[in-house]
Amino acid sequence: MSKEGNFLIYCIESYKSAKGLTGRQVSDLFSKYRVWDYIYSCFEALHTTGENYIVEDIDVYIEARHSTMK
Repeated sequence: MSKEGNFLIYCIESYKSAKGLTGRQVSDLFSKYRVWDYIYSCFEALHTTGENYIVEDIDVYIEARHSTMK
């Protein structure tokens, strides 16, 4: 698996654990708000940060996407 793929799994597991969600819930949420694309496009910056930052950054991204989808 690529380093980006491994990092994506890390992000899923981190987000799932931090939010108390199932893998399916995270997958649905990431698909709805295109978080997959965001993580891949920001891999170089995100993979150098800590778990808490990543979870918070994903929350900020989802909130921004949610606001534009209303």
